[in-house]
Amino acid sequence: MARGSGNTPFGGSTAVMGSGIDASISKSMSTTAPRPGLFIISDVRLYREGLVRSLSRQPTVTVIGAADTSPAAISEMSDHKPDVVILDVGGPGSFEFARSVNVNLPGVKIIAFAVSDVEHELLACAAAGFAGYVARDGSEADLIAAVENALRGELSVSPRMASLLFRQVATLSAQQLAPGEPSALTQRERQILALVGQGMSNKEIAREVRIGSATVKNHVHSILEKLQVRRRGEAAARFRMLQHTDSPRRYPATF
Repeated sequence: MARGSGNTPFGGSTAVMGSGIDASISKSMSTTAPRPGLFIISDVRLYREGLVRSLSRQPTVTVIGAADTSPAAISEMSDHKPDVVILDVGGPGSFEFARSVNVNLPGVKIIAFAVSDVEHELLACAAAGFAGYVARDGSEADLIAAVENALRGELSVSPRMASLLFRQVATLSAQQLAPGEPSALTQRERQILALVGQGMSNKEIAREVRIGSATVKNHVHSILEKLQVRRRGEAAARFRMLQHTDSPRRYPATF
């Protein structure tokens, strides 16, 4: 892929070429009014150059650079300190690049463009830390709106996307609140839980395994916490249920 010459405003790794593109960026940077700086990232040269020309005409933003997703782009952005990175997610490696930007340039807002209207890609954008997105059929006005929203700490999404995000949050919450697994118990705790399931008291368990009653009580308390239940009977019932549904070797009843 062709690169800009060394005398471009953004160094040798800048992926814009020609006096027309350089002039567009220079014109965008010439204003004295403070405007958010945009850095455009795409592995498709035509996309980069088209966005530079288009966004350089916008009165509310300043285009300060453009590049592909090569490692040199991170260094270049570190030098120019953009407020917003506009990233084409249509190419391979774009989400990994976004994570690298978040690590190396914390605080920089990343806007995804050319996002497919499919659930896994929308969720991937959220997981990668994007501050906004524009779909493949989005307009220049949509992109500017996404930039402005991101700078305000806001995210404008469609009702479908909002529903998708809420479902994902609900799924993650359910996973976090799911009852604990007996596999989290120590060998001694599983042994004591099996005896609890046989109806033994703490004193009886202490005599059986030859430890103090206070130690048994501590083990039982730990078991209840790990299984996220309140009563001994609930813990024993959960243990028996999982013994029937899982491998006996995973949750042995005796030791």
